[in-house]
Amino acid sequence: METVLDSARPTASNGMLTPKPKWLRVKLPTGQKYTELRGLVDKYKLHTICTSGSCPNMGECWGEGTATFMILGNICTRSCGFCGVKTGRPETVDWDEPEKVARSIKIMNIKHAVITSVDRDDLKDGGSIIWAETVKAIRRMNPNTTLETLIPDFQGIERNIDRIVEVAPEVVSHNMETVKRLTREVRIQAKYERSLEVLRYLKASGINRTKSGIMLGLGETEEEVIQAMHDLRAVNLDVLTIGQYLQPSKKHLPVKEFITPDQFKKYEQIGLGLGFRHVESGALVRSSYKAQKHIL
Repeated sequence: METVLDSARPTASNGMLTPKPKWLRVKLPTGQKYTELRGLVDKYKLHTICTSGSCPNMGECWGEGTATFMILGNICTRSCGFCGVKTGRPETVDWDEPEKVARSIKIMNIKHAVITSVDRDDLKDGGSIIWAETVKAIRRMNPNTTLETLIPDFQGIERNIDRIVEVAPEVVSHNMETVKRLTREVRIQAKYERSLEVLRYLKASGINRTKSGIMLGLGETEEEVIQAMHDLRAVNLDVLTIGQYLQPSKKHLPVKEFITPDQFKKYEQIGLGLGFRHVESGALVRSSYKAQKHIL
């Protein structure tokens, strides 16, 4: 069986909605490993981004023993135009969360875990203390599990970023999300140069593998995408993911264009030519896609 990803479609010049392209059709997740993990998630009420975000790659990732968990609640202090996470006043920090996440990873027998979070600009430390404690708890309870931390920018405050550096995840990721010109519209409270500086600082501080991702279909040009790729290589980024933006709801930024598989392939080849260790480029690629391979 297949399903078409649910997102608002671009509007053609005649006012009609543009049909969704066939490459946005994905197979429903199947397989023994997926079925086992789905059962554990339901039984123990475990929270993963894979399920709550209805990720199109859930079956493939779970089959390879990879899952993504979100910490620090599900209410963000920022209001990015592309993101489906709620914006508002976050709940108080749950200091038991590191152990809960570590336990979930153990129950699911996850080989490679990706940890992400909402932005917590309401906290003096930006949530970095909970971030570090979560990594430590996972290491204690799951010594053979490798880790990727997909972090916010922590407002560029080095002492907060240092807490991530000190616990040394195998991969540290921070997403640019879009090209420079569109950053103010797409990531309202973020700054393009600040995100680049975060990635530069991580690599300069000794992080072995840094990673970032951008979405396409928001009105960017090919030249702008290639410039963003050059900017990311200039800060010694190792891994780049490029995927299609899909509108979470009518309140979010509209999809301006569906990027073709050939164009995604072109960006992949350009990225590899620039020297990235890994480039995942395709309509259904998300930040965590094939994440377990990015430690190699």
